[in-house]
Amino acid sequence: MLEELEIRNLGPIRSAVLTPAPGMTAITGETGAGKSMLLNAIRLISGAAADANRVSSGADAAWAQGVFMAGPQTAAAAIAAEAGVEPEDGELFLARSVPASGRSRATANGRSVPRSVLGRITDELVTVHGQADQLRIASAARQREFLDAVAGDQAELASYRQAWEALAAMDERLEKLASQESLIRQQADYLRESIERINRVDPQPGEDEDLKTRRSRIENAAEIAQGVGGALGALDASAVDGDPDALGASDLITRAVQHLRAIHVEGPFSDLADRLESIGADLSDVVFSLSRQIDMEEGVDDLDAINGRIHELDELTRRWGPTLADVIAWRDRAVLDVEDLDTSPEKLAELRQERRRLFEDALEAADRLSSVRRRAAEELSARVGEELSSLAMSGAGLEIRVTPREADEARGGTWPLDANGRDDIAFLFTPFPGSPQLPMGRSASGGELSRLMLALELVAAERRMGYGTDDVSVAIPDADGGDGSTETDSERAGVTDFGGVRADDPPVRPGQPAMTFIFDEVDAGVGGKSAVELGRRLARLARVAQVIVVTHLAQVASWADAQFVVSKGGDPSADGVATTVHEVREEERVAEIARMLSGSESETSLDHARELLAESRLG
Repeated sequence: MLEELEIRNLGPIRSAVLTPAPGMTAITGETGAGKSMLLNAIRLISGAAADANRVSSGADAAWAQGVFMAGPQTAAAAIAAEAGVEPEDGELFLARSVPASGRSRATANGRSVPRSVLGRITDELVTVHGQADQLRIASAARQREFLDAVAGDQAELASYRQAWEALAAMDERLEKLASQESLIRQQADYLRESIERINRVDPQPGEDEDLKTRRSRIENAAEIAQGVGGALGALDASAVDGDPDALGASDLITRAVQHLRAIHVEGPFSDLADRLESIGADLSDVVFSLSRQIDMEEGVDDLDAINGRIHELDELTRRWGPTLADVIAWRDRAVLDVEDLDTSPEKLAELRQERRRLFEDALEAADRLSSVRRRAAEELSARVGEELSSLAMSGAGLEIRVTPREADEARGGTWPLDANGRDDIAFLFTPFPGSPQLPMGRSASGGELSRLMLALELVAAERRMGYGTDDVSVAIPDADGGDGSTETDSERAGVTDFGGVRADDPPVRPGQPAMTFIFDEVDAGVGGKSAVELGRRLARLARVAQVIVVTHLAQVASWADAQFVVSKGGDPSADGVATTVHEVREEERVAEIARMLSGSESETSLDHARELLAESRLG
């Protein structure tokens, strides 16, 4: 919701602050007073291209800022957060400065951002329906998004896209296999041969290091035997010579312990004996380990086999190493890769069969989505036609055509789908009886298209307003306020968000996030009773969204919750023109409505204005 719009030095407007009502706000004033500058300011803070010619004469730069309410869970707040901007107390301050010469600057909450970021944020906050803004709805993508929002088909769309993504992934895999079949076959052959070679050698973790240790022992067997024998002879001569009388270090320590134990005089002798016994135990362990080393010595005949095995393992580490653990890990990964790269006819046939199953799943999901879209399109078309009749467009109509695509035989008869389903969606507008149906956006004047958009937005909003949580019948009012068709919750697609506010919430209030709709030229070619109906419908839309309308009709402005007048006056600028924007209330508003009715402020016109304001209220 737009809480405040501030403008400085934009065209004839030197300084203006606009605080729209949460519901409906009317902007009025004489032709040429500068009402279009307010829309230009909105477009500027929406990221539109800057025009230095719109800077007020004699000023260095034009500046516009919009303060928007954006709750923490809204899409606008999420987009701002992506750009490093956090709302302050739920508010976004979006500003744009345009120098008389040089580049414009965009900011969000005081932080410089690309103007494209402003565009993305305001796309979630503001919708402008003016002559320069209507072509957006002419695109098929925008029309599909609008219909999906009205249909409330998020569940069906999510289910379809999940099936579509699985199908697209399989198609990508098959396309890759087809385009790189030869290369993949070579790679698969290489992997299989490598796996076979590694398996033939059958390396074991740490085996190469163990073998190199054994080889070193064999190559140095004489030196090892001499050293171990000498050490054993010194420690335990009987273990080497077999002479029971030969003494070694262990025997000598044993004798020393015996001599110390024989001393029966108090002193450190017992402790020293204990220490020698501990040393003797350690020596016994050393003697045992050295004896085992002699028993473990291998013959020279084992050396050739060990060298051959080390050579085999070195070949593996040289190609797939650097370590034997790397070789084993590479082999294990290659086994999995071969499964994916296997392009045998059986494997391809299996993948194509799986692709057919995924296509059928996606097609079924697309058909469910199409069914929801068609029901919503029929209802929306009928209701918009009723609304147009009350907006001075009798005989005008809108057909929303949902056409499921058939299989394209040129592509194997299997590809009517895209990321959004299988439907071609077209909004076809008939502006007057006898006119052919033409694509929306190319078949109407600015005023007609603005009224068509009002009818669309109004029906969409009221469709959402009727949704509840119980499966009960809900009346859809017709154009005259009477009972129209009914539907149940089970026949609808569910409650959806509308500009950040649930549609079954009470009318929008200050401090609530809500979508802002701005209508320009919506009253072109309208008058009398139709103008009253136009105002009534804008007021109805304003119950769930913020509505700002630029109008020259008193019958429209009288329905507004707030009214601002754009007029020439104040201190003239260098070129002799200045424009002011101020809110009119009570008697001042009565005088403005009277001026709009008759161009004067006579007692008759003032009475008429008071009567019109009193009657312009929703029941």
